[in-house]
Amino acid sequence: MKKVFVLEHVHEHEKGNENIKLIGIYSSKKNAEEAISQLVCVSGFKDTPDGFHVDEYELDQTQWLDGYVTE
Repeated sequence: MKKVFVLEHVHEHEKGNENIKLIGIYSSKKNAEEAISQLVCVSGFKDTPDGFHVDEYELDQTQWLDGYVTE
């Protein structure tokens, strides 16, 4: 199975809102981590370095199967 590594950054605001940014999709975890090391010094990201997340996904697989509810 081919895999990709999705790099996102989440910034949680004081009022509980989240700002989620899709940074990029990479062919390896190492490449995603290298991107983090470059961005951690950039304005905004340097204030919230713990907001980076790398998730691994298999290609051609549905990731969300449970549906959703609106409030």
